[in-house]
Amino acid sequence: MSNPRTLPTQEERDVIREGVRAVVSRFDDEYWLARDEDGVFPFEFHKAMADSGWLGITMPEEYGGAGLGVTEAAVMMNEVASHGGGMTAASAIHVNLFGPHPIVVKGTPDQKSRWVPRLISGEDQVAFGITEPDAGLNTTRIKTFAEKVPGGYVVHGQKVWTSTAQIASKILLLTRTTRYEDCARPTDGMTIFYTDLDRAKIDVHKIPKMGRKAVDSNAIFIDGLFIPDQDRIGEEGKGFSYLLHSLNPERILVGAEAIGVGQDALRRAARYARERVVFDRPIGQNQGIQHPLAERWMYLEAAWQMVIRAAELYDSDVTCGAEANTAKFLAARAGQDACWQAMATHGGFGYAKEYHVERLYREVAITRLAPITEQLIMSFIAERVLELPKSY
Repeated sequence: MSNPRTLPTQEERDVIREGVRAVVSRFDDEYWLARDEDGVFPFEFHKAMADSGWLGITMPEEYGGAGLGVTEAAVMMNEVASHGGGMTAASAIHVNLFGPHPIVVKGTPDQKSRWVPRLISGEDQVAFGITEPDAGLNTTRIKTFAEKVPGGYVVHGQKVWTSTAQIASKILLLTRTTRYEDCARPTDGMTIFYTDLDRAKIDVHKIPKMGRKAVDSNAIFIDGLFIPDQDRIGEEGKGFSYLLHSLNPERILVGAEAIGVGQDALRRAARYARERVVFDRPIGQNQGIQHPLAERWMYLEAAWQMVIRAAELYDSDVTCGAEANTAKFLAARAGQDACWQAMATHGGFGYAKEYHVERLYREVAITRLAPITEQLIMSFIAERVLELPKSY
C-alpha cells in the first residue's frame, strides 16, 4: 500500500452487493451440486463474473480495473460465497484479487499492460505456486530454485496445494535465486516470477480432497522450466517482501468468504426450522433449535465487523496484521460453526445432499486450515500484540 483509499459508504457497499448478487444468483444450487459431483471447473460462473467486470475490482483503472480496495473486495467475496457456491465459487475468482498483487505493486508498466487486462477479462487464469511439501508455512525454507542463465532463469523444484493448475495458463511462482544457507537473512534470496504454465516442463497432479472439488488443488513438479527475464517481478532476491503485500488481503478475503458460507447455511437452517413440522409445531418454535441458530448469527456478525475493520485499516494504509489474522481466525470458526448447526437443525436430512448443508460444511472446512493455521495466528497475536517471547 502507498496511497490510502477513500473508504466506501454503506450505500456503496450495498450497490456492490446488488451487482454481485445479480450475477451469482444465476447459478443455482443444482449447478453447484453438479460441480461438487463432477469436479469440473465452473467456467460459466468465472466467465459471467469476468464479463460483468468483477475480476478487476482491485486492479488499477488504467488497465481496465475498478481500482477499488480490499473493503469493497471483501463485500464482493462475502456475497459470492453466500449463494450456494461456497468456497468453490469464491476460490474460482479470489486469486485474481490478491494473487497478482505483486504485479500491481512491483510490476513494470510493460508487465502490467501485458498481464493485468488478460486477468481482468478472464482470458488468463493464474495458479499460485508458493507452498512446498517440505516447507509448509515456513516459506523461507522453500527449495524450488531458479538458476540464472543468459536471457532468463531455469527452474527446478516442486510445489503443493497449487490451486487451478489443471486449467491455468499462467503461474505466479516463488523461487529461491540464492540458497538459504548463503543468505544473510532467511527472507533474502527469493524471487517472484509470473510466467506461462508450460506443461512440457511442469507436471501437474491433482490432489483429491474433502471439498471445493471443482477448483483443483495440485502437486506440481518443475523440471527445467525456462523463465525469461521479462517475467521476473521486481528485483531478484526481494520476492518475499513483495509477497507480503498479498498476505493480509488474502486473510481478510478468506474470512469474508467463510462468513458468507456460514450465512448461507444459517439462512437454510432458519428456513427449514420454520417449515419443518414435528409434534404438530414447527421445530423452529423450540428454543433448543432457536438459541443455537441465534448464537451462530451473533458470532457471524461479530466476525464480519472484524473483517471490515481489518479491510478498512489496510485500505487506509495502516498496519493491520493483527486484525487481518484475527478476522480470518474468528470468521473461519464462526462459518464452520454455523454450517454444523445448519446440519444439526436439519437432523438426518442434514446429511443428505438434497439439502446442500452437508456440502457447505465440507466447503467451509478449508478456511480453518488455510492460508494460515489457527496455531500460527495465535502465536502471532501472542508475540506481536501481547509481546510474549517467540515460541518457535
